[in-house]
Amino acid sequence: MSALLRVEGLGLDVPAAVRVQGQPAMRTILRDVGFTLQRGRALGVIGESGSGKSSLARALTLLMPPQRGRITFDGQAVVGLAGQALTDYRARLQLVFQDPMSALNPRRRVGTSIVQPLRALGRLAGRKPMDICAELLERVGLSADLALRYPHELSGGQRQRVNIARALAVQPEVLIADEVTSGLDVSAQALIVALLASLCRESGLSLIFISHDLSLVHSLCDDVLILRAGEVVESASTAQVFAAPAHAYTRDLLAAIPLPDPDPAWLIES
Repeated sequence: MSALLRVEGLGLDVPAAVRVQGQPAMRTILRDVGFTLQRGRALGVIGESGSGKSSLARALTLLMPPQRGRITFDGQAVVGLAGQALTDYRARLQLVFQDPMSALNPRRRVGTSIVQPLRALGRLAGRKPMDICAELLERVGLSADLALRYPHELSGGQRQRVNIARALAVQPEVLIADEVTSGLDVSAQALIVALLASLCRESGLSLIFISHDLSLVHSLCDDVLILRAGEVVESASTAQVFAAPAHAYTRDLLAAIPLPDPDPAWLIES
């Protein structure tokens, strides 16, 4: 199995709140991050809030260009890309953001938002936009008539499916799902995870699933990357990490997973 995405020694700094000699001090939020994403595999990125998970997603898409390290996509170095080359790269690696409402233009109907990437890239190829939109909505398990609605008329789970449909419009090879189940109820979470699993299984899509929910990562991902304070503390197959975690931080995360059948005795005071 060939590596589609390879990250080596990735480092990302951002301006800190304090200033030194009149210049903003820099704060390191990603330090020497490295991993490999194989074609057709799902990689889970786990860590507590502030560990650098979302910053990693933005670094991979060059929304926050890293200052150090190397990102190789399908054999091509991508750090420093600009113009059409950058546009083409981002079309192959799509990011779905955490908040489905803020990711959509409230003044645009859902169908317009879904086909907008194709318009921008000139990829309609003579097809009717509404036909394309209907196919994409059906692909994510939504009715075609939702294309005429506005984002505020949809539920949170429906809006997140719309964002996924929009990302799929340009036929990416990698989908980065950044906390896409956060804020959704349990049933909506299950539907989103099932959708992502079917996309990986049926279309060979590679997935980077960023989450703080280890149970979802365990059910969806082939491999796991554990981040702590911007550094990788453990990286292995999901089965290996959950069966025999090597790092104390990973063991603490696993110990915090709620039990499906909790022991009622813990409620009884001794």
